[in-house]
Amino acid sequence: MRIAFGTDERTDVTDGIKRALAERGHDVVVVGEDEPWPDVGLGVGQAVAGGRADRGVVCCWTGTGVSMAANKVPGARAALCTDPETAAGARRWNDANVLALGLRLTSPALAEEMLDAFLSTEPEADEAPNIAKLP
Repeated sequence: MRIAFGTDERTDVTDGIKRALAERGHDVVVVGEDEPWPDVGLGVGQAVAGGRADRGVVCCWTGTGVSMAANKVPGARAALCTDPETAAGARRWNDANVLALGLRLTSPALAEEMLDAFLSTEPEADEAPNIAKLP
């Protein structure tokens, strides 16, 4: 799977995310690193919505800014997640295609657990009518 990745701050968590994605065989496309959070969120959202990536991962201190920026892009559905079950639910019930993470509270191990949940869960078919209502 091709994953667009962006962060406004390079940390052990962001390095671990890129490493974990590569170790799992994903093609990581770094859209922005150490760039302002609006640029990172928009860039990843555009990469996913434009078909240059299958899914995206964005990070900033709280995760809020990058998720808001990514969600400004029609076709990007970013979900700010704090645990693996929420990341799986964002895929299952909302067909989220961008995982937003806050660097403040996310450890490298937790980030990997959320990545695995987000990338291994597919949307539920009976949610399709609800998901179709999103721009």
